[in-house]
Amino acid sequence: MEKTLLEKLQEGTIIMDGAMGTYYAKKNGNSDGMAEWASMNNPELVVAIHKEYLEAGATIIRTNTFAVNSVVMEIDEEEQKALIKKGYQLAKQAVTEFNQTKNFPIYIAADIGPIPVHAERTREEVISEYKRICNVFLEEGADIFLFETFPQVDVLKEVVSYIKEMNANACIITNFCVNKNGYTMAGIQGNKLLKEVMNMEEIAICGFNCGIGSGHMYQFLQSVELPVNKRIAVLPNAGYPEQLYTRMVFNNNIRYFTENMSRIKQLGVSILGGCCGTTPEYIKALQEACSNNQVSKEQVKVRHKDILLTSNSKKEEREEGKTTKSRSIFEENLDNRIKDQRTFIERLESGKKVIAVELDPPYDSNDEKIMSCVEALKNTSADIITIADSPMGRSRVDSLLMSLKIAAKHEVSVMPHVCCRDKNMIAMRSTLLGAYVNGIRNLLVVTGDPVPSEQRLSTTNVFDYNSIQLMQFIKQMNEEHFSEDPIQYGGALNPALGRVDKIIERMERKMEAGAKYFLTQPIYDEETIEKIHYIKEHVDTKILCGIMPFVSYTNANFIKNEFSGIHVPDEIVSRYSKDMSKEEAEMIGASLGRELVKKLEPYADGYYFMIPFNRVSMFEKMNL
Repeated sequence: MEKTLLEKLQEGTIIMDGAMGTYYAKKNGNSDGMAEWASMNNPELVVAIHKEYLEAGATIIRTNTFAVNSVVMEIDEEEQKALIKKGYQLAKQAVTEFNQTKNFPIYIAADIGPIPVHAERTREEVISEYKRICNVFLEEGADIFLFETFPQVDVLKEVVSYIKEMNANACIITNFCVNKNGYTMAGIQGNKLLKEVMNMEEIAICGFNCGIGSGHMYQFLQSVELPVNKRIAVLPNAGYPEQLYTRMVFNNNIRYFTENMSRIKQLGVSILGGCCGTTPEYIKALQEACSNNQVSKEQVKVRHKDILLTSNSKKEEREEGKTTKSRSIFEENLDNRIKDQRTFIERLESGKKVIAVELDPPYDSNDEKIMSCVEALKNTSADIITIADSPMGRSRVDSLLMSLKIAAKHEVSVMPHVCCRDKNMIAMRSTLLGAYVNGIRNLLVVTGDPVPSEQRLSTTNVFDYNSIQLMQFIKQMNEEHFSEDPIQYGGALNPALGRVDKIIERMERKMEAGAKYFLTQPIYDEETIEKIHYIKEHVDTKILCGIMPFVSYTNANFIKNEFSGIHVPDEIVSRYSKDMSKEEAEMIGASLGRELVKKLEPYADGYYFMIPFNRVSMFEKMNL
């Protein structure tokens, strides 16, 4: 009876294959097409590549299915099923043909890559697709599942449990992708992912692939604690590529690669292979360089202790080496700004009713008006100033940068809005890090208004994630980077849109993602106020009720008729008239604001004032 993969690993380190995508492009001479399509369009070449890796000494080959998902390949379920079946069948065909003369034990790993985060897809839909992919592999007889290049564990927890339910003997491998600093694209530290996987019984083998070359991979692995209850797999890239015309080209550095992989093996790694840029030549050299001595888990344990002792001693050295330096004015001002930013959340959590006032940043470089508005608000009851993020999808001064200038000049608490429309995860991570080191500690996280239809031919909506996914990302960054002084963030709440049970369900998901408070859309009518009452009775959270007093008859009509999800009673619109003076309209607006504060007082933890056209003079007239 043929040994299982885990039984085979007891004999020593074994070799997995190298890259399919980059090697296929090299063989085919075309970098534009995806290798996964070749299972249908050029199956002979796919089989030939598998066999080249087997001839080179690979004991495990991966199916040509890494990117076969609906997002990356833009395919329907039938196309997806056909590509997965064909990919697995071609791998089996390659093994059969290879073993006509060799008769070696070869293992086929069902290769599954991450389904990219997409704002319009729910977590449940993504998990459902992973299960659908796994079902096709199970139908084909797969018993080894490889999830590779993943940025986080999250959805895998349900998927790997599902595989084990369907086949208790399945062997599951999970590989993550980190950068040279040890973080995934989701901003999670690799060491943290290993600790999560360590407690997941369904996963037998874990490790890292792609992202970095063998040199950085070795350095990274020296800094982490490899789980002693798992086998470890490591598959770095050949190095870092350069673009030559339309092709990504890797240096031919086989000797350097194998030297680093030999060092990696000594760390207690059980499966070695290659990712982007590696070829059968790399795998052949790797197989020759690595003997099949048994991997000692005791050796791994000792190594962990050594690393912990070393890191602790280095930490002690750093502490001892610290000297008291005089602080610059900039550093002292930054400390003061951070203290200012904490006052809002401290007041909110203490039970005091807080007041947030929203200001729109300017369309151009002239910030005199908004800065004068802030100066005026300093003498009012406002606890924090929120800055919108290009509302209605029209470009304005960046909300974070505007907030930084306001906080630095006026020493007030600020809450920039951060939306999902304009930045991918790389840009968002950089933005959040930059905001943090400059003293930002409060955020309002929103999905954001889409780009106006007339601009869509020249301007692209990003929306790689929605507000809940962005909150989850910030929560991870708080844990990884900001644990001593985390960013406090809230979410948007529109009580007028949809069924109240669905509203509560979404609120709870945001709270699970770390939201500490909610700011609502403007509230005017009794029905919406009653919804707030109901929500407060059923959800333990802080709510700042939205109040937008109108500044004119035109303004009231515009909000009533142009904005879905905001119900403005006719009675309120009728308080304004077309021939009313600016001063008269502001007095009515101030009166309306005070009236709404009184109505909302029993249910509100605070108030969120949205002042049209930054007319802070109307807010001053309320005398709150």
